[in-house]
Amino acid sequence: MTQNLSPTDLPCVRGTLTPHRPLADLTWLRVGGPADWLFQPADAADLCDFLAALDPAVTVFPMGVGSNLIVRDGGINAVVIRLGRGFNGISCDVSTVTAGAAALDAHVARRAAEAGLDLTFLRTIPGSIGGAVRMNAGCYGSYVADHLISVRCVTRSGEIVELPAADLHLAYRQSQLPEGWVIISATFRADPGDPAALDARMTDQIAKRDASQPTKDRSAGSTFRNPIGHSSTGRADDSHELKAWKVIDDAGMRGFTRGGAQMSPMHSNFLINVGGATAADLEDLGEEVRKRVFQQSGITLEWEIMRVGKRNA
Repeated sequence: MTQNLSPTDLPCVRGTLTPHRPLADLTWLRVGGPADWLFQPADAADLCDFLAALDPAVTVFPMGVGSNLIVRDGGINAVVIRLGRGFNGISCDVSTVTAGAAALDAHVARRAAEAGLDLTFLRTIPGSIGGAVRMNAGCYGSYVADHLISVRCVTRSGEIVELPAADLHLAYRQSQLPEGWVIISATFRADPGDPAALDARMTDQIAKRDASQPTKDRSAGSTFRNPIGHSSTGRADDSHELKAWKVIDDAGMRGFTRGGAQMSPMHSNFLINVGGATAADLEDLGEEVRKRVFQQSGITLEWEIMRVGKRNA
């Protein structure tokens, strides 16, 4: 239904509504076709009013900063909702941190550390808080599930609700949220820590990441989930964990290319756009990796990068 929506079919907004908006420049991989409409709400009230008035049959797709996303070349037949400045606030209490969904994970980690609160695991996770919650992001043995208290969401019908973390059923790299709901903020519990020590820890984390991952290249973070060794809470069991990069290496796919896409020579679980890649190049290369890994080891890799939209004919 969204394909033929005219401006008169859409509610009036205080934010920005853009038709046929290309999305490539809004994703870290810099690929993908247009959205039927891109809506950037001014604030939570603007988002509520828009969703309440929008025909329930119209598909909406909440999009973060595009750090873990491939938008296919044919674009998305939906109203894409992208939160911005009205949703990036960060506040700290004695033992909690509340962050808007558009706040960058790294900014939240730094702001918390300044307040003497330890959310340092967020420092090296690419993207924003909304995406981190949706994917139960984690690093260095800590996951969103270990810290999340609650989230505030706008429902598809335009109501604001607060959900306890348990209602999201957080698991390894996944959560459950009703279709069309938009996370607008999240509250985390955090242990106390010395600000200087927390800052030093994050500096060390950044150095280790930059030494082992292609942070200067166009990527979307880890391409595939680690195959096994994770409990239902999302915590890794390192004693049984297989690493995706290892099975990719064993299948001889490190550095493998297709068009402008490559499995990074530096870290083989990073899919990168080396220049001029299409979304099809990236996705097809990923599927070839999955095929070769299965043939070599019998392991079926699962995508960690979200892929949305339609392929070109």
